[in-house]
Amino acid sequence: MRVITGTARGRRLETLPGEDITRPTSEKVKEALFSMIQFDIEGRRVLDLFSGCGQLGIEALSRGADFCFFIDSNKSAAEITRKNIDACGFRYSSDVRCVDSMVFVSGTKELFDIALLDPPYKSGLLQRVLEKLPDCMSDHGIIVCEHSADELLPVKIGDFLLQRTRTYGKTIALSLYRKGVE
Repeated sequence: MRVITGTARGRRLETLPGEDITRPTSEKVKEALFSMIQFDIEGRRVLDLFSGCGQLGIEALSRGADFCFFIDSNKSAAEITRKNIDACGFRYSSDVRCVDSMVFVSGTKELFDIALLDPPYKSGLLQRVLEKLPDCMSDHGIIVCEHSADELLPVKIGDFLLQRTRTYGKTIALSLYRKGVE
């Protein structure tokens, strides 16, 4: 797996062995995700929730995001994320925290412009986090969720409305929310 474009283009990223702990986003889905938000990234504060190896947040930083918070409850995933951030030169524009997603979202005072969510599929985590996440988002916020294609997400979360959902293959979907935009 590698960074697709931007200042860290072509850099290889380490991942945890196997897919029991993390399930890295495929390059095809990652490209689709960043095509959806390509004009909204530069200068933004990003939250990579359920960050795994950090590939989504690193891609955002490579494409011009100002800062990214990487959140994962798995200590090994947080360590791999730190290594990948250092390898790509983003140490000073990132913060990696090994903490439960609900604890972070419920307690943070930070505001984010873009939230990238890729939780374990069908775990119930996505729906629980989505209930709290609008309180952490800026007025021009964007939330992008990677989820199982057969998992239906709410049309509205707080002031955020589901703008679109796209499926990739039979198993993966991306859903994009924007504040107050249908």
